[in-house]
Amino acid sequence: MRLWSLHPRYLDARGLVALWREALLAQAVLRGRTRGYRNHPQLHRFRSQPSPVSAIAAYLGAVHEEAAARGYNFDAGRIAPGREAPPIAVTQGQLDFEWRHLLAKLDARAPKWRRQVSASDAREPHPLFRVVPGGVADWERPRPPSPQPACASSPSFVSASTWSTTRCNACSSVSPSRRHRR
Repeated sequence: MRLWSLHPRYLDARGLVALWREALLAQAVLRGRTRGYRNHPQLHRFRSQPSPVSAIAAYLGAVHEEAAARGYNFDAGRIAPGREAPPIAVTQGQLDFEWRHLLAKLDARAPKWRRQVSASDAREPHPLFRVVPGGVADWERPRPPSPQPACASSPSFVSASTWSTTRCNACSSVSPSRRHRR
């Protein structure tokens, strides 16, 4: 579950639909209508509000507005009544973390949308949130970065066998690799 702190305008079509579904699930959890995801860390900031259901309803309302602006037909009737909620603080570090996470997702599934989004340096928060100084939120579970090769240069293959070694053209480091026979 990812309840983005970023404005929904930055999400591609697939991301916006996923956000809608996940926020509806979060609403069901906060209303006590499902047992799954009760302890999900993304829900902490909503639970800390005076009215958690109103907070998630306000969140969903902004997602619905973005969907409607794009011509999508999300059912606003699924949003709980009482969409008034005070702004929720989100740290700049959390916003930056989510921005990097979103760009990585868009690299994989929607490169064209990523180019449009990354052309803008603005990183506006979701309308429910207000930005405050600070690092990544305590409830966030950042994944460790993927291991990167010692050298990012393109390798050249030394052997034509099924198992071969890969040699970096720039630094000459060698590592084993699996090749497919043709």
